[in-house]
Amino acid sequence: MQESRGDTVAVAGENESRRPSDRPLVVLLGATGFVGSAVLRELAEQPLRVRAVARGQIPVPRDARAAVAAYRADLTEPGAMAAAVSDADVVIHTVAYIAGSSTWRIDEGDSAAERVNVGLMRDLINVFAGRGADAESPAVVFAGAASQVGPIDKAILDGSETDEPKGEYDRQKLAAERLLLDADAQGILRGCSIRLPTVFGHGPNSTARDKGVIATMVRRALSGEPLTMWHDGTVRRDLLYVEDAARALVAAVSHTAELAGRHWLLGTGRGEPLGEVFRTIAELTAVRVDKPAVPVVSVTPPAHAEAGDFRSIVIDSTAFQRVTGWQPRVPLAEALQRTVNALASQ
Repeated sequence: MQESRGDTVAVAGENESRRPSDRPLVVLLGATGFVGSAVLRELAEQPLRVRAVARGQIPVPRDARAAVAAYRADLTEPGAMAAAVSDADVVIHTVAYIAGSSTWRIDEGDSAAERVNVGLMRDLINVFAGRGADAESPAVVFAGAASQVGPIDKAILDGSETDEPKGEYDRQKLAAERLLLDADAQGILRGCSIRLPTVFGHGPNSTARDKGVIATMVRRALSGEPLTMWHDGTVRRDLLYVEDAARALVAAVSHTAELAGRHWLLGTGRGEPLGEVFRTIAELTAVRVDKPAVPVVSVTPPAHAEAGDFRSIVIDSTAFQRVTGWQPRVPLAEALQRTVNALASQ
């Protein structure tokens, strides 16, 4: 399999010259990211044409059912977005700004983060706005974040809440989502935002590093370090295995007409106490490395802690499930075991 730059496309899977003309072209932005790489693995199993777009080398799954083209580009450069998506039938936007040890801690006024998190959505819309009135409206599936709603005193989120984000990351994600939904309202495209909860996990086919809290704790446990919490362990999180998140985004591709024009929440419907989750990680890791389990301890929160770090989040994704038929498949215990095994073997 060869990679491409510019407009020349190299294909793995079914030969492009023999590809049925009615196969839709799905362009995946951020194909080497943590979520994006899992989406690519899922798309590769579908009867589609897929253009996987990323800055670095793109690992295309072997024996792909889809016709997969690897397309390397820095989307922040002038004209790069138009070259990548102008002929797309569907775009899945999973690009994330990554700096430091996480993707969700952004300083106010960070122009580089804004260029990626908001500017790329603006570029995408401008490309499709220039298609002309006679062109069929493309569909855009955006990987948003459940945290966009901001800190809220509500036991279960269902998508009816008023968005009042506090952190810069959540403000930028919400700004991008609003641009998308405004473009949908104007008829430029058919857009929907799938707000993801805490997504985590590694498996034998994973190709991207997870910088989230679960993977961080697994790595600490493997190194023999204590697992630290900024609270007493009762704070709950809706934890979704990355493969289930990827299946949801791909399921959205088949239901863009029903999903367009609004945001949808994704989750398991369960709030897992982080103290119990961390203790499970410590126990699973201890068995894997044949050493005593590391301690799980509460510590003083750092100065950069945000209000959302201390709020429990449980998500009701019934609305999305009714439209798409999607259901989470991988139980938490199995997902944690897969993650421990995968990281221990690296």
